Amino acid sequence: MQGSCVVTSAQAADVEEITKVLRRSIAELCVADHLGETSKLEPWLANKTAENVLQWIEGPDLVVAAHLQTDSTRFIAGVGMASKVGEVLLNYVHPDARLGGVSKTVMLSLEDHLRKLGLTKARLTSTVTAERFYRSIGYIETGGTRSHRGVVVRDFEKVF
Repeated sequence: MQGSCVVTSAQAADVEEITKVLRRSIAELCVADHLGETSKLEPWLANKTAENVLQWIEGPDLVVAAHLQTDSTRFIAGVGMASKVGEVLLNYVHPDARLGGVSKTVMLSLEDHLRKLGLTKARLTSTVTAERFYRSIGYIETGGTRSHRGVVVRDFEKVF
């Protein structure tokens, strides 16, 4: 799905749609990580609830929503979250907006926010699915492989 992408701070009114984006992105786009196995998928989805999303939006971290506007619709195409200490905590894209530049737009927005806070780098933990993307936008692996909730992850950072 192509259209213009605008990133804004997430609002309480976005909670249900953001929750759906998170859950669909994980279930449909991260199959290389969870392999469709309930034992890996359920722990990953466990905190992706409307209640938690609302807490994240109202909390101290920046939560952004990427709104994709097409000729006939406007919907949340991506979601990102970064802490005030430079950790990217979320970066997920709606399956219908995959490969449309949404994740990159979300990451650029989060990085810009971190720079405005005076930070000089961002850190994140990547799944196998997202590693190639993060490398393509300048992130470098900083640690070894480990398991988190049954999914293989690696640490990355980017110096601004």
